[in-house]
Amino acid sequence: MIDKYQHFTLESLTPKLGAEVHGVDLARVSADLFAELADAFHRHLVLVFRDQELTRAEHKRFARLFGPLQLHPAKTRLGMPGDPEIFDIKINADTQVANGEDWHTDLSCEPVPPKASALYITQVPPSGGGDTLFANMQEAYATLSRPVRDMLLKLTAYHSGYKDLRAYGVVPSLEQIYPCANHPVVIAHPESGKPVLFVNEPFTEKINELTAKESAAMLEMLYRHIQINTRLHCRVRWARNTLVLWDNRAVHHHAIWDYYPESRQGERVTIQNDAPPKAFINNHGDGELWRR
Repeated sequence: MIDKYQHFTLESLTPKLGAEVHGVDLARVSADLFAELADAFHRHLVLVFRDQELTRAEHKRFARLFGPLQLHPAKTRLGMPGDPEIFDIKINADTQVANGEDWHTDLSCEPVPPKASALYITQVPPSGGGDTLFANMQEAYATLSRPVRDMLLKLTAYHSGYKDLRAYGVVPSLEQIYPCANHPVVIAHPESGKPVLFVNEPFTEKINELTAKESAAMLEMLYRHIQINTRLHCRVRWARNTLVLWDNRAVHHHAIWDYYPESRQGERVTIQNDAPPKAFINNHGDGELWRR
């Protein structure tokens, strides 16, 4: 579907998730243009911008229109080099573990996880590959059975940054404290009010109210639900100088590493959220009114 705003044309990727925005220079965003982009972001959750020639300062300036930038804990807590507002994406033939291979939302281990992420890719594999899949976590919750939905509303989960670090072989010293936090398993999106499934494999360590075995079984079922239910997904095929902005509160993503030994490179910034995630409270007796 093609939707014409006053300042750009928008082409949806799927009925429930994602859209490409045509006719926008992100280095020059007026107040009127931003108002339309914010509306499109709220509706589609993932926005794709092609053919953007951005400096690092312009990349940051665009992201800051949505809020202050979040510092990455790997640079502020672990002393890794580089700009703390930038998460570097550098995958090549020497990479042992590629960033983002598991379905996840960025930095859910933070007490206040990011509102959004903006990834700008400047180098793509010359032979192809390196797409990113996105999944709508509002739909992920809505497509579970009613008994499972009702049970999840009562649960919280522990999100551990140390779990994510272990996947990359990083062991902090005793003096290095990395973020960890408890969040509701089902959160209320702060703008739409819709329920969002908020667990992900790289960061979620356990469901607090369940036994270890029950927690592992429940999380495995939810991860499998996200992975194989393609009605939740949209797919972004990267090209050089493409920027993708996504709602980190409502969307998971999965970076496909199918281009070895070629390289992919870019930079991501994350945008601060206003407050910690809040539990969704179902005030509708039938449990269905929030689905549309």
